[in-house]
Amino acid sequence: MVVPCPLSRPPTDMLVTVAQYDAIAAAYQGSKQLPFRRHVERHTLFEALGDIRGLSVLDLACGEGFYTRLLRIAGADEVTGVDISGEMIRLAERQERENPLGCRYVCCDAAEYQPEGTVDLVVAMYLLHYAGSAAKLLRFLKVCHAALSRGGRLVGFNDNVLNPPRGTVSWRKYGFLKTGPPDPQAGDPIRYRFTNNDGTEFEFNNVFLSPETYADSFREAGFKDFRWLGVSLDPAERGNPFWDDFLENPPVIAFTATR
Repeated sequence: MVVPCPLSRPPTDMLVTVAQYDAIAAAYQGSKQLPFRRHVERHTLFEALGDIRGLSVLDLACGEGFYTRLLRIAGADEVTGVDISGEMIRLAERQERENPLGCRYVCCDAAEYQPEGTVDLVVAMYLLHYAGSAAKLLRFLKVCHAALSRGGRLVGFNDNVLNPPRGTVSWRKYGFLKTGPPDPQAGDPIRYRFTNNDGTEFEFNNVFLSPETYADSFREAGFKDFRWLGVSLDPAERGNPFWDDFLENPPVIAFTATR
C-alpha cells in the first residue's frame, strides 16, 4: 500500500535529487545485483542488525524497496518504507503486488516524514549523505529519533566520510567509480558512477560533511552510542583476493546509534 506524504510537493532543496532518482530508478534497482551489494553491504547490514524477528521497522530512503522486503523476510513484524522518489515507490509497490509481503510504502522526503507511531528499528541506507548541510542532517536525524521507541536503534549505510576518494584507489571491478576532491570540505559533491551487470550505467552525487559534523548532529538529535562500523565480508567469500581492495579502502561505511 502506498501512502502519500502530507506535503503537496517536495521541498525546493530536494527537487534535483527527486528528478535524478526518478530518472535512474530502474537502473538503481538493477545495481542491487552487483556482488558487493550482497557480499559486503547486505552482509554488514544484517550482521549489525542481529535478530529482528517481531520488530517494527521504518526503512528511510527505501528506494525501490530492496531492503524493505529483506527486512520483512528476515522476520520483522511490520515494515514501512519511505522514499522521496515517486518512481522508486512505484517500483516498490509493483513488487509488493507481484509478491505480497505486507510492506507499506510512503512517498515523502525523509526530513519531513511524520511517523504515526514509534518503531523498534530505523534503517537508513544511504540517506544521511544527501543532507548537504548540518541543518538538514539534523532534520533527518530528528525524524529518526522521533520515530524510535526508547532503546530503539538506528542502523544504516553512508558514503565513507572517514575515507574520502584520494584518486589512487579504483572500485571499478566492483561495478562503480567514486570521485571527489582529495580533501573534501562541507558541501563538496562526491560522485558515484555505476555500471550494472548488463552494462547499464547511471550516476549520482551525494554531499560530503565531516565526521565531526555527523557526531555533533547525532548527539544534538538525542542519540546515544553513535558509532561508525567497518564493513565486513560474507564468510562464503573470505579468502577471495577479489575483495582485498574493497576491504582495505572501503568506499562506504555502516553506522549505528541508540535512542
